[in-house]
Amino acid sequence: MASKRSYFDGNDDTTKVSKRTHSLSNEDVPGENFRTMIDQFGANVNKTFLAKKKQLQTFTSLSIKNSNQKMAQLWQNQQRDRSQLAEDYTSQFNAVFQQWKTDVQKSKEVDEKFTNMFHHQQKMFQHTRAAQGQRLKTLKQLLEQYIQSLQEMEETQDEEQGTLLNDLRKEMSLFQKNMLMANQNQEMASVRKSLQSMLM
Repeated sequence: MASKRSYFDGNDDTTKVSKRTHSLSNEDVPGENFRTMIDQFGANVNKTFLAKKKQLQTFTSLSIKNSNQKMAQLWQNQQRDRSQLAEDYTSQFNAVFQQWKTDVQKSKEVDEKFTNMFHHQQKMFQHTRAAQGQRLKTLKQLLEQYIQSLQEMEETQDEEQGTLLNDLRKEMSLFQKNMLMANQNQEMASVRKSLQSMLM
C-alpha cells in the first residue's frame, strides 16, 4: 500500500489525508485503504483516456496533413494537364491563325496587283476566300475540340477529387472505429486489472 500512496505525493490535500491515514490504525479509519485504491483506479482510467485522446489528436493532425499533401499533389497534376492541353491547342491555333493572316495579306496584295485584270482577279479572290473559309472552319473546329477536351478533363478531375475524398473518409472512419474498439478493449482490460487488484 505504500507504493499506492506515493502516487498522490504531488497533491497537497491528498498528501495530508494520506499522512493522517498513516498515523491512524486500520481500526480507527475503516475503508480508507479501499478508498485509496478507488482513487488510484480513477487516476489510471483518466491517464489512459488522456493518452488515447493525445494519440487520436496526433493521428488526426497527421491525416489532415497527409490529405492536404495529396490534394496539393492532385491539384498540381491537374494544373499541369490543363496547361499542357492549353499549350497544345494554343500552338495549333496560332499556327492556323498565322496562316489565315498570311492568306488575308495575300488577298490584299492580289486585289491591289490585279485591279485591271478583273477575271483573273476574280478567280484568285474566290480561291483565297475558299482558303480563308477553310482556315476559319479549322479554327472553329479546334476551338470546339479544345472546349470539349477541357470539359472532359474537368469532369475526370472532379471524379478523381471525389474518389480521393471518399477514400480519405473511409480511411478516417475505419481508423476511428479501430481506435474506439482498441480503446474499449484496453479500458476494459484496465478495469478488470484494477478490480482484480482491489479484490486481491
